[in-house]
Amino acid sequence: MIAGQLYRKLDWPLIATWFALVLIGWISVFASVYDEEHAHILDVSQRYGMQFIWIITSLIIASFILFVINPKLYNVLAWILYFLGLLMLFVVIFAGVEVNGSKSWFMIGPVRVQPAELAKITTSLALASMMSAYNFRLKTFSSLVKVGMVILTPMLLIIMEKETGSALVFASFLFVLYREGLSGWYLTFGILAIVLFVVTLAFSSFTSMILLFVIIVIARAAFSKRFLQNILFLAIYLPILILSPKMGEIKFIPWALTNIEWLIIFMCFPLLYYVYKAIREKTRYMKYILLSFFVSTALIFSVQFFFDEVLQDHQRARIENLLGVTEDLQGAGYNVHQSKIAIGSGGLFGKGFLKGTQTKFNFVPEQSTDFIFCTVGEEWGFAGSVIVIGLFLFLLIRILTLAERQKDNFTRIYGYALASVIFLHFFINIGMTIGIMPVIGIPLPFVSYGGSSLWAFTIFLFIFIRLDIERWK
Repeated sequence: MIAGQLYRKLDWPLIATWFALVLIGWISVFASVYDEEHAHILDVSQRYGMQFIWIITSLIIASFILFVINPKLYNVLAWILYFLGLLMLFVVIFAGVEVNGSKSWFMIGPVRVQPAELAKITTSLALASMMSAYNFRLKTFSSLVKVGMVILTPMLLIIMEKETGSALVFASFLFVLYREGLSGWYLTFGILAIVLFVVTLAFSSFTSMILLFVIIVIARAAFSKRFLQNILFLAIYLPILILSPKMGEIKFIPWALTNIEWLIIFMCFPLLYYVYKAIREKTRYMKYILLSFFVSTALIFSVQFFFDEVLQDHQRARIENLLGVTEDLQGAGYNVHQSKIAIGSGGLFGKGFLKGTQTKFNFVPEQSTDFIFCTVGEEWGFAGSVIVIGLFLFLLIRILTLAERQKDNFTRIYGYALASVIFLHFFINIGMTIGIMPVIGIPLPFVSYGGSSLWAFTIFLFIFIRLDIERWK
């Protein structure tokens, strides 16, 4: 396809949305770290000047992807790029520089590069290459193991770098697998795992086990022909489970068991019955329900280990503050508290450009990176926030629409991977600034300050835009 034809076939709405978000990000970075002594927006001694350089280089990278690189190479070189990405993730653990307690950056002159950002792209390419192969069937056990290894390997390496937030983004690939035919049970279990994790931290493992039992019985009631009987059983047996620790107060019982041990003993009776029914009736749904129960139980009892041993001190403090376990407005909860003040003070139309008091007096730390959205909320108000959110929603819908139009499975899968990663970044970042998600250091794509993030998301997006042109051939 000659350059003129290629130019006309480009998806300009998608490119225009990218440019709008990048421009909004540049202006927001300027507002968030504005210095009257360096008032020119192109002053490269300041972050807004450097952001302009990142934008120009991103345009060069995007043009190179669109007009120079042969799009067939992405499928051909997918696995080579994937293993190069893993190698970079491994090397940075030993040779990287430490930033905010995380050793996940390479320092190349004045530029910092984070391999975890590039690993999202290479993992997406590898998944698209694997799952678009002629003989690939996602529903087979061996295929699920292969896909799991592709996703989990970079996740584990990133966790070793103590960059838990970036590692969690890889969970977004679950949406890609669901689109490609993965059973809804896996997605349901993923949501259940998140709920149980939160409940266990906010309350206790005892409460989580009670909640899990309620969910299991309701699920069985929904799938079986005896809905009312199951609900009646739950109504009768649930108080027994809740009061089961009272058995330890009976004098003639010699066992000194904990509350959770008493609960498990009383829970065994209906569970053994469910196992018996599953074996006898050979119902697939009951096997899934029981498997979900046992895996969820293992998750509940591993939450505390993950919380204590995997997460860093500041991450634990932020999660506890979010869940209300602790309240520290001067420590772990300071960023979010100030961010909510900034966004709330913006009102309907904001205080005006460079007139945000929370921004001007540096009340919100990391405001040009992780908390860039609170600058939008304070200076542009609710209306400006809606515009930014609307641009992201349009971007996501457009990517998914184009992905569904693809004749090539590789491009469709890659498009869904792109949309999933952007969505999780978007959802978590804005959730952090308004206090509904824990602060885990996730930048807002195309908007937050930083060359590594902007370059990575630009490469991610423009590879898809270039691949999309191939459907016109």
